[in-house]
Amino acid sequence: MRTHYCGELSAKQVGSTVTLCGWAHRRRDHGGVIFIDLRDREGLAQVVFDPDRPDAFGIADRVRSEYVLSVTGTVRRRPEGTVNPTLPTGEVEVLAREVEILNPSTPPPFPIDEENLSENTRLQYRVLDLRRDRMQKNLRLRYRVTMAIRQVLDRLGFIDIETPMLTRSTPEGARDFLVPSRLQQGSFYALPQSPQLFKQLLMVAGFDRYYQVVKCFRDEDLRADRQPEFTQIDVETSFLSEHEIQALMEEAVRSVFRTVLETDLADPFPRLTYADAIRRYGSDKPDLRVTLELTELTDLMKHVEFKVFRAAADVAGGRVAALRVPGADLSRKEIDDFTKFVAIYGAKGLAYIKVNDKANLPEGLQSPIVKFLPADVLAQVLERSGAQNGDLIFFCADKAKVVADALGALRLKIGHEKGYASSGWRPLWVVDFPMFEWDEPERRWGAMHHPFTAPKDGHEDLLSSDPGSALAKGYDMVLNGWEIGGGSVRIHRADVQQKVFSALGISADEARAKFGFLLDNLQFGAPPHGGIAFGLDRIVTLMAGADSIRDVIAFPKTQRGQCLLTEAPSPVDDKQLRELGLRLREKPIA
Repeated sequence: MRTHYCGELSAKQVGSTVTLCGWAHRRRDHGGVIFIDLRDREGLAQVVFDPDRPDAFGIADRVRSEYVLSVTGTVRRRPEGTVNPTLPTGEVEVLAREVEILNPSTPPPFPIDEENLSENTRLQYRVLDLRRDRMQKNLRLRYRVTMAIRQVLDRLGFIDIETPMLTRSTPEGARDFLVPSRLQQGSFYALPQSPQLFKQLLMVAGFDRYYQVVKCFRDEDLRADRQPEFTQIDVETSFLSEHEIQALMEEAVRSVFRTVLETDLADPFPRLTYADAIRRYGSDKPDLRVTLELTELTDLMKHVEFKVFRAAADVAGGRVAALRVPGADLSRKEIDDFTKFVAIYGAKGLAYIKVNDKANLPEGLQSPIVKFLPADVLAQVLERSGAQNGDLIFFCADKAKVVADALGALRLKIGHEKGYASSGWRPLWVVDFPMFEWDEPERRWGAMHHPFTAPKDGHEDLLSSDPGSALAKGYDMVLNGWEIGGGSVRIHRADVQQKVFSALGISADEARAKFGFLLDNLQFGAPPHGGIAFGLDRIVTLMAGADSIRDVIAFPKTQRGQCLLTEAPSPVDDKQLRELGLRLREKPIA
C-alpha cells in the first residue's frame, strides 16, 4: 500500500512519486492551501494539498486529527525559507495527487503530541499514548536492546530454552500469583517469580550455557521501578567461577551498550564489597556519579557525653555516620527540609556542623551540637571526613539500617540537586553479600538472595556457628544507582545445602515439600554452576532516560497492580468459579 515510510523521505526522493500511509498528525489551512503532517512509526512528512487538484483537496478538507490516510504525490523541495531543520524530513514535502481516507477517527481525548498528561490518562488511553513519538522511540529501543542481548549471548555460546509459566508454588521472597486448576480441583499452579529452580535443573541436565528473555511474576507491593509482571534476562552457566561469570556478563553488557548507544562502559567494572558499599554510600546499589561519601563515626562516639550519638554508638546494631557536603551554601530552611526528608527513612533527626574555621576549634564550628562534643572528637570528625572551611557536615545516629537508608538517600538528593554528580555511565559490581539477613518479626535468619546461594569458600562452617558472619558468592551489577542484575554461584553439594537449610530454620520435611524436585535432581551429578538475572525493563529505562519503567513497557500496570486499559483485574462469573471448585467470601479478608 505504500512505497516509503513518512520518516524516510529526504532530498534523494525529490521528483519521485511516492505513496505514504499513516495518521493525520496535524492539519493546517493556509489561505486555500491545506497542509497535513502525516505520521507513521518512522516520523513525520509534510503533505501539501493544492486547490488545483479539487478531488484530493476536497478530501483533505474533511480530514481531522488521527484519520488514517493513504497519500500519493510527488516529492519536492520545500520553498526557500520554509525548511524545518528540527525535522529529519524538513527539507522536503509531498505535493498530493491522490488521497484516500482509510479510516476516520473520533476526536482523541488529547493531542498526540501533548506532553503534560497525567499517568492515569496515559494508561487509560494507552493505545493513543503509544502513538506518541517518545513512546515509539522507547519501545523500538527496547527491541534493539533485546536483539543485541540475544546476539551477544548467542556469540558467547548460550542457547535460549523456555521454562514453564505454570509451575508449583515455592514460597520464598515475594508472594506467588496462584492459578487454580480446573482438572485438579483444590490444587494450584503458581506463576514463576523467576526460573531459578528450572535453570539449575538445566545445568544438571548438561546445558551449560542457558539464557531466556522471560516474564516473571511477583505479588508484592509496587513502586515506580516495580511491576507485578516484568521481563528478566535469565542467564545460567556451569563450570565457571563467580569472577568468570562476572567477566562474561560484563562483556555482554558492554557489547549491548556499544551496539545500541554507541558508548563504551568501563573495562573492567570496578568492584565494591557489600560492606564497603553500605559504609561509604549507605546503599548496596550506589550511584557512583555522586561524589559525596559517608564517614564512619560509630567508634568515635562511644565515649562522648552527647546522649543521642553515644546511645546509637553503644547499642548493638547502632551506627553514627556523617555526610560531608563540600562548599555547601545551604539556607536554614533547606537544612530543615532535609531533616524532614530523612524522617521518611526513619531518622529521628539530622544534626549538622558548618565549618567556618577548622583551625579554631570549637569556635570555628557553627552548630547547636558543638558544645556537646570535645575538641579532640571534633578534630577527628574533621580529619576523617576531610572537611574544609565552608563545608557542611550532616550527622545521623540510629540503627545501622536507618542511618544507611537516611544518609544514603540524602547523599543522592543533595548530589543530584546541588551539583555534586557527574554525567555518563558508572557501572560497578557489588560483591560479597551476606548469606543471611535477620528477620526481626519472624525472629530468624532469612536468605539475602535465595536459599540456593553458595557461601564463600571457607565460610561453610559459619553457617552453623555464626550465620550472621557468613558471606555469599552473590553479586549485583549496578548502573547509575540502579541494580540492573543480580546473581550468584549456586550450591551444588547436598551437605552444604543442608547446612543452609538448617541456618534458615527449614526442616528436612519442609525442604522436601518445597524443593523436593530440585533436591532429588541435584543428587545426579550436579555440576558447579551459577548465573545472573538482568532486569530488561530497568536497563531500557536507563538507556531511554525515562522517568519510570512504565515508560518502556507497552501495557504496564499502575502502582495498584491495575491495567486501566483493560480494567484488569476484573470479577469473573459464577460459572467459571464453579468449574474451578471455588467460592468467594462475601467480604474479602482484611
